[in-house]
Amino acid sequence: MTTRVKICCIRTREEAREAIAFGAAAVGLVGNMPSGPGVIADSQIADIARSIPPGVASFLLTSETEAPAIIRHQQRVHTNTLQLVDRVAPETYAAIRRQLPAVKIVQVIHVLDEQSVDEALAAAAFADALLLDSGNPNLAVKVLGGTGQTHDWRLSKKIRAQVSIPVFLAGGLTPENARAAIESVEPYGLDICSGVRTNENLDLKKLEKFFAAIRA
Repeated sequence: MTTRVKICCIRTREEAREAIAFGAAAVGLVGNMPSGPGVIADSQIADIARSIPPGVASFLLTSETEAPAIIRHQQRVHTNTLQLVDRVAPETYAAIRRQLPAVKIVQVIHVLDEQSVDEALAAAAFADALLLDSGNPNLAVKVLGGTGQTHDWRLSKKIRAQVSIPVFLAGGLTPENARAAIESVEPYGLDICSGVRTNENLDLKKLEKFFAAIRA
């Protein structure tokens, strides 16, 4: 099975076109965050989302945790997927689905320790997919992604083996470790941001190397 690729932290229509041209199945558009890279205005997210062709997923990364705020955020930008980067209450998923039945929900799990495995298994009952990342929502200023650091892939593999929904792996991925990530975790998809950027700009040479590693 071909590993899907999500290129995150997309900032312009041109970056979205370039990522898709190389083979990205999804692009990530980062809304307001307490920390981390790639944040753009909702107006920019909406503009980029309009340009994305059918068959490619547009992910809104939202740090909102209450259903009404999450729904309003999606309705401002009209992406076809919600990436919830922070923990939400179980009833939040049902509220989102009532208002946004066509929108997919991807729950981020920040893999810190064995408790993250339990958290992932609980979320898998409600979400359409999980995304395993290397942030830390327990800090005073939450880190909800974009760390450029890997986490314990053994825990990620443990999660992937126990859930029936797709699992994306994120956190510190690069062209150099992409193949090892696939072999170690066997995820549905990889999610990369800083690993294909140079001086914050999308680097086409790194993109090329990353996709070559995926397809090797």
